[in-house]
Amino acid sequence: MSNHLEMVVEAAAKRFGAQPAPSKGQQWLIVKPERLVALVAALRDEFEFDFLSSLTASDYYPEDHPRFHVVYQLYSNHHNVRVGLRVPISGPKGAEMPIVASLEGLYPVANWHERELFDMFGIRFDGNSDMRRILMPYDWEGHPLRKDYPLGYEEPQFTFNFDDIQVRKHSGRYEEA
Repeated sequence: MSNHLEMVVEAAAKRFGAQPAPSKGQQWLIVKPERLVALVAALRDEFEFDFLSSLTASDYYPEDHPRFHVVYQLYSNHHNVRVGLRVPISGPKGAEMPIVASLEGLYPVANWHERELFDMFGIRFDGNSDMRRILMPYDWEGHPLRKDYPLGYEEPQFTFNFDDIQVRKHSGRYEEA
């Protein structure tokens, strides 16, 4: 680990209560949702992490608490180092959606990434200027990347179900009118 990254991890743990969690050659920090914006602002302004390279989520269903982790990866062009942030958030209780603060004010590109997570996972970002679907149709029900979302795939064809599958398949031949 570089000296710069060691300083970052130490400062994040001391000032923001982040828990270091190194994994497979990359440094990760587990951050409480209420401290996310302050930590990311410090990483950008003090430690020169000038690029939000990715933003995604993990669903740990059927675990209830925390069900989701919002995952950020920040990169410092000046120091050529990368740090990952994991923000555990609770899943929906009743009709509520999980909510985490938006980073759009710090990294404008976060707008599109946050909209994608809203669309696919149902995670709401408080402070996002345009929280609406981006990939799925506006009237789509549900969030396709959640583990409890129904799959709806075609049954694979094996020798024991060949006839059942062939009955439902299109023949590929078109008859002339």
